[in-house]
Amino acid sequence: MDAGIPMRRLGQSGVLVPALGVGTNRWGSRSRPAEELQGVFSASIDAGAGLLDTAEIYQLGGSERAIGQCARRDARPVQVVAKFAPYPYRVSARSFHRALQGALDRLGLEAVDLYLVHFPYSPRGIRWLMDRLAEAAHDGRARAVGVSNFSARQMRLAADRLDRHGVALAANEVQYSLFHRDPERNGVLEACRDLDVALIAYRPLAGGRARAEGSPLDRAVAGVARERGKTPAQIGLSWLLSRDPRVVAIPGATRVEHLRENLGAVGLALSEDELAALDRARG
Repeated sequence: MDAGIPMRRLGQSGVLVPALGVGTNRWGSRSRPAEELQGVFSASIDAGAGLLDTAEIYQLGGSERAIGQCARRDARPVQVVAKFAPYPYRVSARSFHRALQGALDRLGLEAVDLYLVHFPYSPRGIRWLMDRLAEAAHDGRARAVGVSNFSARQMRLAADRLDRHGVALAANEVQYSLFHRDPERNGVLEACRDLDVALIAYRPLAGGRARAEGSPLDRAVAGVARERGKTPAQIGLSWLLSRDPRVVAIPGATRVEHLRENLGAVGLALSEDELAALDRARG
């Protein structure tokens, strides 16, 4: 990885990833085929941001297939986060492992760097889901395992169950941004600190590359951006990466210019006065 992007630990798993990666939930759609995404894929590796976050439900497997197609054209290594969807009809160990193997086949990989349970709702319960994740870790198809959209209480339950198998809870992927700070209020960020778990932030740009200057926070972000000669997106990502060394951001990028804008947040340190101004504007 490029030295310009700091590396961050996925908890106690031993896996290191760049602090800034790429969300691919829009990859593989009819309007964004793999051929048009090749430039983003290769540029992310060039920049040291070759951490791609995907899931089997993104474009009904299209995101995973697009990554696999790009990887066949550019064989340099990337790191991949994939996710298992615990649908109500998936109640057997076989269904879990078939889903994981299906993701690996679409990605063209023998193992993913991080495999997550996409949400905590399953007829079999969290303990059963963690038993399956532990199996994936032990059989080598997942270098690290974790969860997504889990509450603080659910995280602690998951971590305890995995620990019984000698496996670390590596990450919880949740929505987190300057405009959506629920992890600071609902105990998830605190649980990540207590358990030494990475927080992977999805929708780190609050669903858009720029927001209308309507609210006080919108105006404050735009003001800091103008003073720094940066974009609001870069200010938002810089703020997020400064919150805790456990935070990893995965903004979406379907164009090379999106990726380059995101990368402009790397190394941008907001001052104490700027951070305080953003907090005041939030109210």
